[in-house]
Amino acid sequence: EEPDVRVLLVPLVETVLSSEIPARIERIRVDIGDRFKSGRDLVIFDCEMYKAQLKKAKVELTEARKIFEINKRLDALQSVSELEMAASAAKMEMGKAEVSLRKTQIKKCTVKAPFSGRVVRRKANPFEYVSPGQPLLEVIDDVHLRVQILVPSRWSKWMKKKLRFKVHIDETGKDYTARITALGARVDPVSQTLEVRAKIDGKHRELLAGMS
Repeated sequence: EEPDVRVLLVPLVETVLSSEIPARIERIRVDIGDRFKSGRDLVIFDCEMYKAQLKKAKVELTEARKIFEINKRLDALQSVSELEMAASAAKMEMGKAEVSLRKTQIKKCTVKAPFSGRVVRRKANPFEYVSPGQPLLEVIDDVHLRVQILVPSRWSKWMKKKLRFKVHIDETGKDYTARITALGARVDPVSQTLEVRAKIDGKHRELLAGMS
C-alpha cells in the first residue's frame, strides 16, 4: 500500500492590486478577510483634480474644434493658408487626445476587483497619498482553490490527469473528493518527488488557502 502524502491548498490566483495613478485614497471598502465579488469597487481615490483637468480639456477641445470649423469654411473660400489649416487640425487632434487621457485617468480613480475572492492583507490606508505602482491590497481567489501535492516520483507510472482521490483536510476534519488537473514535467533529483496539482470537487466555503 502506498503511503499518504501531505497536500496544501493554494489559491488559483493571487495578486497584489496597485495604484495606477498618483492620488489620495478616499475610501477602502474592504479589510483583511473580507470577501468580494468580481467587479466590486475596492479602493476609491479622491479625483477632483482629474475631473477638473477633464473639464478644462473639454473646453479647450471645443475651442479647437470651432477654430478648425472656421478654417475649413475659409479654406473653401481660399482665405486661409495650408499651414494655418494644418495647425488648427493638429490642435483639434491634440485636444481629443487630452480628453481621452483625462477620461482614462478618471477610470483609474476606482480599483475594481479583477475576480471574486478574499482580502489577505491591506497595504494602504484611507487618506494616504499613493504613487503609481504602490501596493494597496493583497487578494486571492479563494473560490477556486487548488491542491498542491509532492508525490514520490515512482507514482508517475500510474498517475494521470482526471484521476480522482480523497483528501483529508486537518483543519476541517473532513474528507473531500479531488481530481488531478496537472502533472509536473520534472522530478526533483534530491527528494525524488513530482509536483502534482488537483482540484477539489464542488464549492466548500470552510476551506481556506494554506490548509493542509
